[in-house]
Amino acid sequence: MIKKLTFLFICILVHGITMAMELRFHIIDKATSIPIEDVWVLHVNTGNIKFSDLNGQIVFGDLSTGTSTFQFSGTGYETKTISITPGESTSEIEIGLDATMITIEEIVVEGNALHKKNVIGSLDLQLRPVQNSQEILRMVPGLFIGQHAGGGKAEQIFLRGFDIDHGTDVQITVDDIPVNMVSHAHGQGYADLHFVIPELVDKVDFNKGPYLAEKGNFTTAGWVNLKMKTRLDDNIVKAEIGQFDTYRIFGGVNLLEPGASGKHRSAYVASEYNFSNGFFDTPQNFNRFNIIGKYLGEIGLKTSLQVGISHFASQWNHSGQIPNRAVESGAIGFFGSIDPTEGGNTARTNFSVQTTTPFKNGFIKNHVYWSRYDFELYSNFTFFLEDSINGDQIRQKEKRNLAGYNGTFQNSHSTAWFDGEFQAGIQLRYDFSKDNELSQTLNRSETRHQLQFGNIREANLAFYFAEQMNLSRKWTIEPGLRLEKFINTYSDHLNPGEIARASSMNVYPKLSLFYQAEKNLQWYLKLGKGFHSNDTRVVVQQNGKMIAPAAYGGDLGLIWKPGRSVVVQTALWQLWMDQEFVYVGDAGVVEPSGKTGRLGLDLSARYQLTRNCFADLDLNFARPRALHNSAEPYIPLAPVITSVGGLNYQNAKGISASLRYRYMGDRPANETNEVIATGYTVFDLQCTYRKGAVTLGTQINNLFNTRWKETQFNTLSRLQHEDQGVEEIHFTPGSPFFMRLSISVAL
Repeated sequence: MIKKLTFLFICILVHGITMAMELRFHIIDKATSIPIEDVWVLHVNTGNIKFSDLNGQIVFGDLSTGTSTFQFSGTGYETKTISITPGESTSEIEIGLDATMITIEEIVVEGNALHKKNVIGSLDLQLRPVQNSQEILRMVPGLFIGQHAGGGKAEQIFLRGFDIDHGTDVQITVDDIPVNMVSHAHGQGYADLHFVIPELVDKVDFNKGPYLAEKGNFTTAGWVNLKMKTRLDDNIVKAEIGQFDTYRIFGGVNLLEPGASGKHRSAYVASEYNFSNGFFDTPQNFNRFNIIGKYLGEIGLKTSLQVGISHFASQWNHSGQIPNRAVESGAIGFFGSIDPTEGGNTARTNFSVQTTTPFKNGFIKNHVYWSRYDFELYSNFTFFLEDSINGDQIRQKEKRNLAGYNGTFQNSHSTAWFDGEFQAGIQLRYDFSKDNELSQTLNRSETRHQLQFGNIREANLAFYFAEQMNLSRKWTIEPGLRLEKFINTYSDHLNPGEIARASSMNVYPKLSLFYQAEKNLQWYLKLGKGFHSNDTRVVVQQNGKMIAPAAYGGDLGLIWKPGRSVVVQTALWQLWMDQEFVYVGDAGVVEPSGKTGRLGLDLSARYQLTRNCFADLDLNFARPRALHNSAEPYIPLAPVITSVGGLNYQNAKGISASLRYRYMGDRPANETNEVIATGYTVFDLQCTYRKGAVTLGTQINNLFNTRWKETQFNTLSRLQHEDQGVEEIHFTPGSPFFMRLSISVAL
């Protein structure tokens, strides 16, 4: 089967390459010579609209022999119009765009490829750049995060009526390197983004639902890909100081300047160090170090080369989740802890090489990556429920090597019936988690009993195909197909010689339809089948059953620009899951919780009040329900109503400010809705002033010092003096008023 699919893929590549185009543009930032992605280009003569690819390239075909006029527009760049005379259509034309202040007027809600572009996301990142790693995911409209381990562990994620835990139902990548860890010691899909330095994030790509053929495992609620900068805006040194013994230093330097060793070459190195004791009663002693280097260059005449290497290391203490009754009785404070010895350490090293080779009507991209990952976490969820003397502390630990390959082919072509864009790809990922362990411990120093201990090997091979067919200026249809193969192996160290295996293959069809109703209004319908994989230790026990339970989704939505200064995106959506997963940390298992269904509405609006002031609003409704049990239909901790929004101000004199809110409504904490996880509203403020090479900044989390619970769980636990366990809400407190000051100098 695999051989046949490989042969089919090669045949399609050969077929695609034989189709030719007539004109190619290469669009760059005029100041830096760096290619610009997602520039909107209008062929005025025909009304045909396209977007530049990751290499800043656009190819047009079927051009007339007369003069052609093209208009170029990109968010944060001045619009440019040029005319091409006959005879120039066979050459590549370089277009340099000048950066300018952002306006919503520049946003274009038109084009056959609009659905692949984050019209709103690209605007948000430029108006409110991320200041810390926790804010990166918040750039996705409707996505909430919560921390319940002192800042060192991956955040808990909420999106589209999902309590995603640490990543089970959202695929997260950084420069196409997977962040989600399969069969992780602390939960399926565990996604730790703390190796990302926020100042280096260039773009946050995202989409909701399982609708793109190129996105595989964990893409049920959606996917997020962070694109890191290929060049620093300036050589920079930055220092931060804040409450609770919080310190941070960041520095970055360009190693190559534009034109120094090649027109489109760049290289930089950047690093950060963080320390904080946190706002908890027990000092967190949180340490984190990051360093990253990146190179962009050329091989031969046209092939671009990107090389990236990074290393991250962190260690911390944390206060865990605490029970309501302990706080209400006065046994501990709101920021107290039951087991102050909880904490952990983790490290990750990434290396990747990517080449992109353009040809007359498309490109071929090859991407190879490798990650070395270490993880050790000490937690206590139930305190003294199982062991009234020593307590219930556990250790989750693993050492992992992750390697993979992404091959992508894309070409534009024309037929008698439509203009099209074909994409195909091969993806291979191999995980080897060595000595994956769950043990009972005491005070992070004594191992009392090993519950799980073994090696996990998981291989994942995928092929995908998609064709964007532009039937007319109004109608676009995009069918897609993804084929997924899993091979799981578990070697149990507690039962030497016992090796269990399982495998599966599945097909995932996709279909999207787009209708350009008028110049600034586009409707879309998206349908697709996706999946999230199960933990290897579970599937081998089930002889391969439910390795990758399916998700079936549909979106009906629109992107609309009702005025020059307003853009709106909304979607009515539904998602059905063949199997929901619940991770039970102290047992080290992923429990199936049956079929579920979700119905929801997403609304995002961006409004430019004045030339310098912008308002934004995201409002999200969801109705998550269990379909297998009508008596207990609620899904614990699944969000029902969420909203974020705020005001953003920027001017040419270097002043910027942002006032934002986050609202999470009350939600069920158990299956009968008898226990409620209380909601919250929190406001944050950020101000910066730039004068020449110096930038001063202030960031305030929880401006009004609201007392709120960031994460909540309905858990059975026992305190040391209690005769029996009590089931109730356990929580991690959210940040109180927290101010940080920063100064950065461009060198």
